[in-house]
Amino acid sequence: MTFTLAIVGRPNVGKSTLFNRLVGKKLALVDDRPGVTRDRREGEAHLGDLAFRIVDTAGLEEADAASLEGRMRAQTETAIGDADAILFIIDARVGLTPTDRAFAALVRRAAKPTILVANKSEGRGGEAGTLEAFALGLGTPIPLSAEHGEGLSDLYDAICDALPEHTRPEVPEADDAEDAAEDASAPKRPIKVAVLGRPNAGKSTLINRLMGEDRLLTGPEAGITRDSIAVEVNFRGTRLEVFDTAGLRRRARIEDKLEKLSAADALRAMKFAEVVVVLIDATHPFEEQDLRIADLVAREGRAVVIGYNKSDLVARGGLATRLREEADRLLPQVKGVPIVPLSGLTGHGLDKLVEAISQAHKVWNKRVATNPLNRFLQQVVDNHPPPAVSGRRVKLRYITQPKARPPSFVLFCSRAEAVPESYIRYITNALRETFDLPGVPIRLTLRQKDNPYAE
Repeated sequence: MTFTLAIVGRPNVGKSTLFNRLVGKKLALVDDRPGVTRDRREGEAHLGDLAFRIVDTAGLEEADAASLEGRMRAQTETAIGDADAILFIIDARVGLTPTDRAFAALVRRAAKPTILVANKSEGRGGEAGTLEAFALGLGTPIPLSAEHGEGLSDLYDAICDALPEHTRPEVPEADDAEDAAEDASAPKRPIKVAVLGRPNAGKSTLINRLMGEDRLLTGPEAGITRDSIAVEVNFRGTRLEVFDTAGLRRRARIEDKLEKLSAADALRAMKFAEVVVVLIDATHPFEEQDLRIADLVAREGRAVVIGYNKSDLVARGGLATRLREEADRLLPQVKGVPIVPLSGLTGHGLDKLVEAISQAHKVWNKRVATNPLNRFLQQVVDNHPPPAVSGRRVKLRYITQPKARPPSFVLFCSRAEAVPESYIRYITNALRETFDLPGVPIRLTLRQKDNPYAE
C-alpha cells in the first residue's frame, strides 16, 4: 500500500538534498543559499523495498500571509495536511534554533506520525546537534547525511515503525490479479505538457486554473517559480501531466547562478514533454524572446501550441485573424501552429487550449503510409521539378516516413548535397499542407544511394 511523506523544516537544512536522494534523481534544485525551494514538489521515492510518494516543501518561515514567504508557508502547511507522515529535518551542525522549536510545535499540532531527522550529521560535527534534538519532543532523532547517503537504513526502520499499516507486506488475493488486468486496459497514460514562456506570463496561474486549486505558488512578483513542477490534470476527461517551469529570459541577461539552474531545469522539462505550450503575454505579444522559445521547441522536435494569455486585457476585434497572420509570418518552421486566446485568471479559453493540446499530440504522432507519400512526391515533382545544378538534373526517387514524434521523412535522391535549401522548404511545406500536419516540426532528411559503378 502506498503512502505519502512530507519533508518539512526551516530553510537550508537539506530537504531538497534528501528528496533527490530518495527519488534517485536530481529533480529539485539545490544550492547553498536558503529559500531555494518555493513550490512543493512531488516524486516517487524508493527506500529498500518501500515505494512511496514524497513531497519536498519550502522552508518554514514566520511571515505575513500576504507576502511571498507567507504564501510559501501556506503551500507547506497544505503538504503537511495531505501527508500520511512527516519527515521533520533539522541541521545537526547548527543545532536547534528558535525557528526549529516554533515549527516543531506546528508539526505536533498536525497530529501526524512524525520522524525527526538530524541531517548533516556526518563526522563528529553533528553529534551535539543530534542529541539536542531530543528537546523537541518529537521522538528519537535519526542521524542522517542526505549528501552522502549515510543513515538511510535507520530512516527505513523509522518509516516502518511510524506507518506499520502502510509498510507491512500484503499477500495479493485472486481478485487482485483480475483488478491488475483491468488496470492494464485502463485509460492511456497522460499527455506530457510543458508550459514555457517569459517571466510573469502567467504559467503557474494557468495551471492552477486547469487543476481547479491553488496548487502552485503565484503572485505579482516576476520569477516566483524556480523548480519545474509536474502536476496531474484531468480536464473534462483529458489526462495531462503538466510541467510548470521557470520564466526564460535572454541568456545574456542571466547572471545569477540560481536563475541559470532554473532555466536549465525548464529546458530539461521541455525535452521530456510531448507538447509544449508557449505562453505569450497578450499585453506584449510576440516579443523576440517568445520567438526564440518557440524556435527552440521546434528544433527540439516537440509539438507546439501558442497560448495567448491575458487576452481579456486586449481588444478582441479581428484578434484571431491578426494572430494567425503574425504567427505564420514569424514562425514559418511550425506553420499553422494552434493559437488559443485565453485567460488563466478567469478560465476563459481553457477548453480550447486542452483541445488544441490533444490535437497537436495526435498530429505529432501521425504516420503516413509509403504509397500516398510517393504519389505525393510524383505530383510535387510534376508541378515543380528540382532545379538543375551545374547542368545536371537531380533525381528524386522515393520518400518514406521511418518514424513519428515528430513526423520524420527520408527522401532518397541523387546528389543529395546539391538540392537547394529552398526546394527542401518547398517539399516540407507541401508535406504539411497535403497530410495536414500543422504546428509540428517536420524533419526531412535527404539520402543518396551509393553508385555501384563509381569505382
